[in-house]
Amino acid sequence: MASQSGSKTVIYAALVGNFLIAATKFVAAFFTGSSAMLSEGIHSLVDTGNGFLLLYGMKRAARPADRTHPFGHGRELYFWSFVVALLIFALGAGVSFYEGVVHILDPEPIENPIVNYVVLGLSILFEGGSWLIALKEFRHAKGALGWWQAVRQSKDPTVYTVLFEDSAALIGLLIALVGITLAQVLEIPELDGVASLGIGLLLAATAVFLAREAKGLLMGEAAAPEVQDRVLAIAQADPAVQQANGVVTVHLGPNQIVAALSVEFEDAASIGEVEACVERIEKRLREEMPQISGLFIKPQTAARWQAKAARIEAAG
Repeated sequence: MASQSGSKTVIYAALVGNFLIAATKFVAAFFTGSSAMLSEGIHSLVDTGNGFLLLYGMKRAARPADRTHPFGHGRELYFWSFVVALLIFALGAGVSFYEGVVHILDPEPIENPIVNYVVLGLSILFEGGSWLIALKEFRHAKGALGWWQAVRQSKDPTVYTVLFEDSAALIGLLIALVGITLAQVLEIPELDGVASLGIGLLLAATAVFLAREAKGLLMGEAAAPEVQDRVLAIAQADPAVQQANGVVTVHLGPNQIVAALSVEFEDAASIGEVEACVERIEKRLREEMPQISGLFIKPQTAARWQAKAARIEAAG
């Protein structure tokens, strides 16, 4: 999936755009009294903070292994991605809902609406630029996979998190534009609050989806099938291996995988030959698959592995 440099480029672009847009929206909300514009300002401010959290998570995840974390700190990125989802829900969606309800119960006409239109137009332009950068990086990262499949299989949440945030921001801007326009044309100021509720629903849905993806990564997801197949092929190619039965993998970070390999060695292989075989397999994996940060090899007959695999399959 995406490289770390590509992910940082996407996050930096989103940070700059979101900060400038948030400041502009707050100024516009102050002069016009628009609830939808205030919700959009809070949305952009939350997105700005989320960008800093993702960068912090990437920095923490890049720390080397130590005594208390022998396989590194890769899952820190997944933790901070989950925090980002919570902030989108609690701050972005929560405040938008609150502002919407307040302006529906106590509506106020929008003043200087032209300011809102100018700000929304500029915001769509800037947000669209950030969205295009995130989209380009995600398209590069997904390869031949479909869009939905790429998101579900991705082990690097940084790019698709920014892409979903920017997508929600663009849709939210359109909702705000429609709400403000209808409130002015129809002279129904409550519609401005309704638009704020719509933005809140959009952010809540985005947050739930991102939280679900982050939860799966935190719990530990297996490596892609092609990665597992390559590990088995490398093991099977060794002359001391009679059968590479199977492999169990778990991602500790976007580029950190721990693999447990079940191998049936040749019956005539001595203990020394088995040790030499394990070293050869480890060496090839380090050279060809540096993302395998930990490898455990268990001598096991094919029958025992198949029985265990069958039990796991039966348990769902």
